[in-house]
Amino acid sequence: MGDDELQQLIEKTSLHVFRKPFIHVARFNGRLRTTGGRYMLNDHSIEINPLVLKMHGMEELIGVIQHELCHYHLHREGRGYQHRDADFRKLLKETSSPRYCKPLSVGNKKRDNVHLYKCKECNLLYTRQRKMDVRKYRCGKCKGVIMEVRNSED
Repeated sequence: MGDDELQQLIEKTSLHVFRKPFIHVARFNGRLRTTGGRYMLNDHSIEINPLVLKMHGMEELIGVIQHELCHYHLHREGRGYQHRDADFRKLLKETSSPRYCKPLSVGNKKRDNVHLYKCKECNLLYTRQRKMDVRKYRCGKCKGVIMEVRNSED
């Protein structure tokens, strides 16, 4: 699906669900990472993450489109268009639009490599995401020498 087909789909969805026309630009934006789409306040355009269609299919894409159209129509009418606004939540419910998009990343998890350090004097344990130079740092509790116990990269 290209930008032209997306434009037609959004225009059709706007007329069918909201009974109001969408008269601005819609396009795919592959740079979006964590969100399904976004409504641009300055030019009233809608950008959709192409991963929504690729990973979850047409039904989820239409849900994201409806969600962004809620922002669009409320903003154009001068009503509360933000997620926290009652007008927005009410319109989502009336149009059966989803509040959130399904996750788009394989895993939004922390890094797997965890470094474990231990104080030689008081045996206090430290876990760190990044490697630390044990010659530069001392224990925060007793000022003792710190040594690396385990590195999960091994």
